[in-house]
Amino acid sequence: MKSLLVTGGAGFIGSNFARHWRRGFPGDRILVLDLLTYAGNLANLAGVPDIRFVRGDIADAALVRGLIDEHAIDTIVNFAAETHVDRSISSPRGFLHSNIIGTHTLLECAREAWDGAPEGTCRFHQVSTDEVFGSLGLDDPAFHEGTPFAPNSPYSASKASADHLVRAYHQTYGLPATVSHCSNNYGPYQFPEKLIPLFVINALEGRPLPIYGDGLNVRDWLFVDDHCRAIELILTGGRVGESYCIGGGCALPNMTIVDTLCTAVDALFAHDPGLAARHPHAPAAQGRPTASLKRFVTDRLGHDRRYEIDDARIRRELGYAPVHDFRCDFAATVRWFVENPEWWQAIGGDASAPSLHVAMG
Repeated sequence: MKSLLVTGGAGFIGSNFARHWRRGFPGDRILVLDLLTYAGNLANLAGVPDIRFVRGDIADAALVRGLIDEHAIDTIVNFAAETHVDRSISSPRGFLHSNIIGTHTLLECAREAWDGAPEGTCRFHQVSTDEVFGSLGLDDPAFHEGTPFAPNSPYSASKASADHLVRAYHQTYGLPATVSHCSNNYGPYQFPEKLIPLFVINALEGRPLPIYGDGLNVRDWLFVDDHCRAIELILTGGRVGESYCIGGGCALPNMTIVDTLCTAVDALFAHDPGLAARHPHAPAAQGRPTASLKRFVTDRLGHDRRYEIDDARIRRELGYAPVHDFRCDFAATVRWFVENPEWWQAIGGDASAPSLHVAMG
């Protein structure tokens, strides 16, 4: 029986991971530590049995040290991070605090607590991003574990710094650590500053769908359940000291995502006439295509052109392969946000906040 500390476990991917782990390992203990900043939401954990929750900052060493000791934590999965590129451009300081100082605090507390622990009994896993690798040209080979770091935003630079710290703690102190770099996630419970939930909500409210530049920036899309399953494989069979790239095998231009989303929203309204009464401002409720809301806007500063993941290592070594089909699960994700307005309205996801503007990955 393991005792997990899931940091950032009330956020999008962290809460989906907590659900995933509870289903697969019902006897394990799960402690969620989350500061509940704007993107954290306890409602994301509703209905998950036997999870303990503590509100706090991963950079609070006394708190982290106490939780590891009190709950005999032997596994730390660090999802806690500031993640939105636009926010990092306008206000980078918080990203350095959470993503660098916070990760260092977790590493130091784990090192102290696990000193002398038998080999194979403890694991620190750092959840990172493909953005640390920078940007690919259209003909460049996909990112892999040997791709040099070349971050282009304060967000990706802070995550790259944290990843270097994790490697250093393994190399210097022997901390049993692994790192994963994932592509763009989608699925339920994603905070509505990211592309898919933001654009669904804007479509329902009749607000513009703002598209950066020419809309041809390419991202590799990964359903969140596949990501969680990959992390499970790394925790249970991954080699300490190694990093693993996790992809969805679905690299598409942003315009394709937007057009697919618009089609999915229109189809939902066509099949459920009751949606028009619940969302009267949506173009689909007024007999117009959702695509009429598309607007091209000035490109983001330092906007990376293409991300794509080569996940051959995790496939070869751990037997990973994404099992979710983009066409089905993308449509299901759009439907989840359409059918759960009480969730995004409760967290301020009405697309009216100034910070909810453009989110193209």
